[in-house]
Amino acid sequence: MPRRGPPDRDHAGRGASTHSKGQAGEERAVALLTSHGYRVVERNFRCRAGELDIIARDGDALVFVEVRTRADAARGRALETVTAAKQRRVARVAEVYLAARQPAFTSCRFDVVGITGDEVTLVRDAFRLGL
Repeated sequence: MPRRGPPDRDHAGRGASTHSKGQAGEERAVALLTSHGYRVVERNFRCRAGELDIIARDGDALVFVEVRTRADAARGRALETVTAAKQRRVARVAEVYLAARQPAFTSCRFDVVGITGDEVTLVRDAFRLGL
C-alpha cells in the first residue's frame, strides 16, 4: 500500500526544503572546516540517542561539530539555537560514538558552526560537558 501523507515531508516530518537547507549548511560547514585545517572523519553519525553532524580531526583532537542553520536572523541567529539541552544531547551521542568507534585521540572537544543567511561562524571549543 502506498505511503500516505504529504509528499514534501521527510521521515522526521520536516519539510523537504528544511532538510535540503540543512544538507547545504553542512556542505558549507565542511568547506569552512577544511579551510581551517580540519580533516572530516565522518558525517551524520546516527544512533538511538540522536545524530552527530560532523566528526573531524583538528591536529590530534577529535572534534564533534554541531551545525546549525537559519535562513536569516529574524527569529535569532543560528548559534543561539545550541541550547543546554542540545549540548547534552550531542554529548550523549558523542559518548555512543566513542564507545562504538573507539578512535584514538589525545583530546576531544565540541565545536559549533552557525550559519545565519550568508554569515558562517566557527566557534571552537563551544561547550564542555565532562566526557
